[in-house]
Amino acid sequence: MQDPKFVKNAFSKIADRYVVTNHVLSLGTDILWRKRVGQIIMEWAPEVLLDVATGTGDLALEIQRVCPETDLVASDFCPEMLTHATSRGVKQTMVVDAMNMPFESDSCDVLTVAFGLRNMADYPAALSEMRRVIRPGGHLLVLDFSTPEGLLKKPYGLYLNHVLPKVAGALTGEGGAYQYLAGSIGDFPSGTAMCELITKQGYSEVKVEPLSGGIASIYTAVV
Repeated sequence: MQDPKFVKNAFSKIADRYVVTNHVLSLGTDILWRKRVGQIIMEWAPEVLLDVATGTGDLALEIQRVCPETDLVASDFCPEMLTHATSRGVKQTMVVDAMNMPFESDSCDVLTVAFGLRNMADYPAALSEMRRVIRPGGHLLVLDFSTPEGLLKKPYGLYLNHVLPKVAGALTGEGGAYQYLAGSIGDFPSGTAMCELITKQGYSEVKVEPLSGGIASIYTAVV
């Protein structure tokens, strides 16, 4: 659970370098993760999709590319991030707090949130609010970092807590924001724990798909 004022301030400061920094820190694998999400969304073929915590629009752009007929709205509570999303080609953006969205209930077929749920003040409340706006039979998709098990666990922990903040600090001048990022990943529920959390908020058919050895995961569910 995060302090929304701190998170908003942190992301405002790194907005200008956010896209490049993410690609460098993940060695480009974040692009592949979003492409996998795009494949899943294509199978669902939604008429209306809401991308929550869209940031600079990476996932929204991928969905626009593979689902050009979908009515997609990309929302975020950080205007600085949305400025970049718009300039990069995201067609519809809105400044929205995901904890209290101004959308009608049952108003979208699919709701996606990539690397955003982890930054919200109350995970269960956020998931419940998301369920409110998804129509019955619609889908939730969460893409976020997770904690790998086995051989990757220790080296990933070293990278996350020691290498990543230094590299990100050099790229953005805001190392503190990425110290927060490392801590938020370590504290964020993943795997079975995240599936249980989603299920408790009233979703069904909850599934997890680990990516890159468990460094990230896709969670899907039905309302």
